Amino acid sequence: MNFDSTRSDLIALAKEGCALCHGLGLRRNGKKTDAPCNCVLRSVFRACYKRFRLCASREKHITRVRLEQVNGKDRSNTWGMKDEEFMADFCLVSRRALNDEEYQIFKFHYLLAADWKLCCRRLKMDRGTFFHAVYRIQQKLGHVYRELQPYALFPLDEYFGGIVRTDRVARTGGVLLQMPSIEKRASLRPPLRQVA
Repeated sequence: MNFDSTRSDLIALAKEGCALCHGLGLRRNGKKTDAPCNCVLRSVFRACYKRFRLCASREKHITRVRLEQVNGKDRSNTWGMKDEEFMADFCLVSRRALNDEEYQIFKFHYLLAADWKLCCRRLKMDRGTFFHAVYRIQQKLGHVYRELQPYALFPLDEYFGGIVRTDRVARTGGVLLQMPSIEKRASLRPPLRQVA
């Protein structure tokens, strides 16, 4: 498992009363290596699902096209609708990661928002089997959402393009953005001391 997080991230996502990790977010594997606990993976899934529902419940006239800077060799800009892209990624990644039986449960319970009674009746399973399947789906998708390459769905602030800074602006604190360009000035003169 290549869950690239710091311990503080895992502690923040961990369930305080978890019997496996005791709120630390890490559990022991059989190989003496620490792995993220299942409660952390379920928290990742729930955060992504909450954002999915928020994006789906917004009015369509509220969403807007955004200009985003693409870092890399060319440093170009691209246009995108992040809410719609996130909803599409959420559904498509889930479909690819789950088998047919798991996807049926995911579709009825999460995408169509059916409660557990309706899902159990429709899928012909008992309550215990249904909830065990739901927990497995949450764990599986939480891991996939976090480890997706090249761009993960979680953390959400990185997906939705938090602050994009170049090295030059980060070093100078944004001073270069406020200064006029050098081409417009004839020469650079240092400030002189006032004579009283």
